[in-house]
Amino acid sequence: MEEPGSSAPRGANGASRPRLEDVAARVGLSTASVSLVLRGVPGPSERTRQRVLKAAADLGYRPDRTASALASKRSRLLGVMIDVHNTFHAELVDHLHAAAEEVGYDLVLSTQTRTRDESTAIDTLLAYRCEALILMGPVAPVPVLTELDRKAPVISVGRRVVGVGLDVVRSADDDGVGQIVDHLAGLGHRAIAYVDGGKGVIATDRRRGYRSAMRRHGLDAQIRVLHGDLTEEAGDKAGRQLLDSGDLPTAVVTFNDRSAIGMLTALWRARAGVPGDVSVVGYDDSPLSRLTCFDLTTVSQNAEEQARQAVLAAVERLDHGRTEPREIVLTPSLVVRGTTAPPR
Repeated sequence: MEEPGSSAPRGANGASRPRLEDVAARVGLSTASVSLVLRGVPGPSERTRQRVLKAAADLGYRPDRTASALASKRSRLLGVMIDVHNTFHAELVDHLHAAAEEVGYDLVLSTQTRTRDESTAIDTLLAYRCEALILMGPVAPVPVLTELDRKAPVISVGRRVVGVGLDVVRSADDDGVGQIVDHLAGLGHRAIAYVDGGKGVIATDRRRGYRSAMRRHGLDAQIRVLHGDLTEEAGDKAGRQLLDSGDLPTAVVTFNDRSAIGMLTALWRARAGVPGDVSVVGYDDSPLSRLTCFDLTTVSQNAEEQARQAVLAAVERLDHGRTEPREIVLTPSLVVRGTTAPPR
């Protein structure tokens, strides 16, 4: 919000942008009174509030967040790092925006791409004076995250971080994959393969969940882990590898939905029936998995609750002075759709 007496900024068409003083003049009130209304501070009457809001809307007045942040020394911005290729991250951001707005914060997004690494994405968030950092599945070493937490509170979403003073919000990934194996074993499957997610803590937890569940069902000899990563290409490659081996399992569990869609593509290309010949299960319950053309059995991580807990953790640190780290572990849930059935 602009300070009284500040010069009027220019809009895109070169015209002066409406200022706080303009709104005050329209309703015949002081800038201080108008400021109280626009900041939602208790005090002004309901009639005054409605008059000010109508005048602001009529004039097209928009608060200057930069000036307001400089005046208050608070940006009220939460920095969010996401992988631009990760559809689950996109869903999380949608819920993060809603959760942040409810408590008077806004988000700054910084992306990881093929040419833009995690460190660069985080540096951008710090440059924008973000007060806390919500990092989606960070891969940086623990000492790096610990040092970063000294600059701004860090909330790790998705990745398990042990023995350090960071806040963590995650799903119990080993349990999620265990639920998948339980489901498939309950249908009668024994030859259940797993397409791995590569390096990293999240991939390790899901791989461990697969191995543990297979052993729990007495299927030690059937454990079969194929190399993979986060992409559709990895699922497609693993599918071709299984088809070429001549030893096709009756069910395949994949690291995520993207890999599962690649697996489905390879199987359909070879005219293998799903779930007739092979049942396929993903992980994340992404929007793609819900499309009728895929109808993918998968695991939901409860994106909305993860987002709510991440914002809550940031607000507790920033506004309430909490210093003790917290780990919120949510129980994932199996979502059964059309890509799983009993084996022939």
